Amino acid sequence: MSIKEAFICGHPVKHSRSPLLHGYWIKKHNIEGRYGKKDIEPENIKSFLKSLKEKKLVGGNVTIPHKEAAFEAVDKLDGAATKIGAVNTVWFEGDKLVGGNTDAHGFTANLDQHAKGWDENPEKKTAIVFGAGGASRAVLYSLIERKISKIYLINRTIEKANKLAKEFGPTVIPLKISEAESALNQADIFINSTSIGMKSDDKYPFELAMLKSTALVTDLVYTPLDTVLIIEAKKAGLKTVDGLGMLLHQAVPGFEKWFGIKPKVTDELRQLIVDDL
Repeated sequence: MSIKEAFICGHPVKHSRSPLLHGYWIKKHNIEGRYGKKDIEPENIKSFLKSLKEKKLVGGNVTIPHKEAAFEAVDKLDGAATKIGAVNTVWFEGDKLVGGNTDAHGFTANLDQHAKGWDENPEKKTAIVFGAGGASRAVLYSLIERKISKIYLINRTIEKANKLAKEFGPTVIPLKISEAESALNQADIFINSTSIGMKSDDKYPFELAMLKSTALVTDLVYTPLDTVLIIEAKKAGLKTVDGLGMLLHQAVPGFEKWFGIKPKVTDELRQLIVDDL
């Protein structure tokens, strides 16, 4: 039986933890498989993706800066990739190379695991998404899929938030930071999709104490695990979910497509990645 080989491609890609993650599952399930890193220059990404069949690669993950180029290069897109506008996972269906986006799945599965019931009675729920960059697209897609009734999108430059609100529909309400106060005390869930929190001296432009005492706070940043947001939220006595689970859960659909087994996100796996942070 031939060894199935998958990959992560990016530029640079040396810091990726995906090989550790997928390697753990390959070993756990005794799969004849491999998962490696491919550092691909931006000008070569499309030709690399077109050559997967001849290289006998079963698919892989696509990371920065190739997610938009992969969106253009595949033969077919799944629903999430179409709406989010970026591809982070590729696999074959027959001879067709399919591009998907599993970030939305990762986001919701992380909350489902660590904050059960977060989306109960969605018609009464309000979310705040801070940041209107690329990462926010998967979050907006997820919240709309779960039928959250009102989503405030707060961004430093209102033009970016306006553009996304226009694209994602009337559920999304764009706000300037100066207008955030009015939304904070309505929110059931607060999501940071910016890079704020990666440095310990990062500051948030608003007070988390203004959130409801029942609000859930989550961060897409997972290095460090306890970001400025998570620390502030804990101090305010709020429920928190860190961003590491999103990384772990977004890896599940791809692994299942390539190797035919749906792996589990366990405490043991989480600890393996935490030890590597």
